[in-house]
Amino acid sequence: MSSLPVRGSTGRQESPLLGIDEHKRKRMLSNRESARRSRMRKQQRFDDLISQAAELKNQNSQIEMQINLLTQRYGEVESENAVLRAQLTELTERLQSLNSVLRFLEEFSGMTMDIPEIPDQLLKPWQLPRPAQPISATADLLQF
Repeated sequence: MSSLPVRGSTGRQESPLLGIDEHKRKRMLSNRESARRSRMRKQQRFDDLISQAAELKNQNSQIEMQINLLTQRYGEVESENAVLRAQLTELTERLQSLNSVLRFLEEFSGMTMDIPEIPDQLLKPWQLPRPAQPISATADLLQF
């Protein structure tokens, strides 16, 4: 490096070392500003993640509530179905008993009676007709 004096913008002479110090100071300020912006971006990302976590916890709570309600409703429907199956069995047996009494009366009285046949679905409730397509659920069913 040359040791010749450098004329600054003010018109006075400056040593070359002062220019290096000025460059170093500007660079340091620039680095500080860059670090500040980096910290701000990091804080913003952190705040966004905290917000997202809170939203996800809220959604999770709502889904858990829906699951609990649907589980409770499923239990109620399952109990109701068990009662209905028991009633179906009891009524089918009563119908079979009444039909056998009618056949007995028909045979011994000589009168012809119109005795309806019991449908197979009543005799075999596990073979009740079902839709050919599976029942599909939509997200709207989960809305309360």
